[in-house]
Amino acid sequence: MSVVFSVRSTPDSESLEHWQEEVFRTFVPLRITLPKDEPFSGTISTDWLGPLQTTTVDCDRGRVDRTPRLIARDSSDHMYVGLQRGGHAHVDQDARSAELRPGDLALYDTTRPYTLHFPHRFRMQVLLVPRSLLPQSEGDLRRFTATALHKDDGLGQVVVPFLQGVIDHAPDITAEAGERLAANAVDLVGTLLAGRLGRDAEDTPGGSLALLLRIKAFIDRHLADPDLSLAAIAREHRISVRYLHRLFESESTTAARWIQRRRLEECRSELSRRSTAAPTVSAVARRWGFTNAAHFSRAFRAAYGVPPSRWRTGAQEEASGPAPG
Repeated sequence: MSVVFSVRSTPDSESLEHWQEEVFRTFVPLRITLPKDEPFSGTISTDWLGPLQTTTVDCDRGRVDRTPRLIARDSSDHMYVGLQRGGHAHVDQDARSAELRPGDLALYDTTRPYTLHFPHRFRMQVLLVPRSLLPQSEGDLRRFTATALHKDDGLGQVVVPFLQGVIDHAPDITAEAGERLAANAVDLVGTLLAGRLGRDAEDTPGGSLALLLRIKAFIDRHLADPDLSLAAIAREHRISVRYLHRLFESESTTAARWIQRRRLEECRSELSRRSTAAPTVSAVARRWGFTNAAHFSRAFRAAYGVPPSRWRTGAQEEASGPAPG
């Protein structure tokens, strides 16, 4: 559900001060400059997708500056992805300047000074991405602030419509779907940056925690599929199998062992349930993607110390309690 703040006022009114306070709360401390003696109206709409804040600003012309003094007062460490939807904007940071027209995208960093100048009424959507979610180094990120990506340029044909759609529909997206879409959005921004660096996205330093979380969620949704394979997972997430292995190194395991572990956990949970019409052990194994009963039994015993049939017996005896004396 969107959080909406709106004002319609003259520049000297108290509501204009409230507007500036809302801008500070929504983004970071900024110096706001508005034309004198002109009526002013503006709306800010904010939603969340997992760890990402999405904000749409629709207001009259003006200028905002992120100054060194304001940065010293605030520890925000975000990369802002600005999507121009209406009107024009000029973005200045790191000795570069970009003009944004409707459909253009630019990045700017809250840890260094920047200026946004809007010569006319405008509409801009901003995705606030914690910089810790991006695998690029600070030096790499600094190379691409205040440079325009046009909607018809290469990756822009994919990145811009996706991000616009995510922000447009954020109020109607469930929390679970929002988490997945946030991971997709971070991956897409990372891919964009890697492409501009001339690197393969999978060779970007640091890897992607968001991508790993997305892959784990995908695995959980497909545990019951006996055809779930590393190649299928890699293909679904547009990475190589080699990079898939690298992602799971941070978990001190392999992707294949992770899948087996999750399947065994689901089997153990089902075998622990007390039921008068419980399925057979082999049926439980098949339900969670094990096609070979002997392999399942060996893997279960290696993980939990007893065969699956004995685990079920022990769970049922524990559930029924001691026999009455």
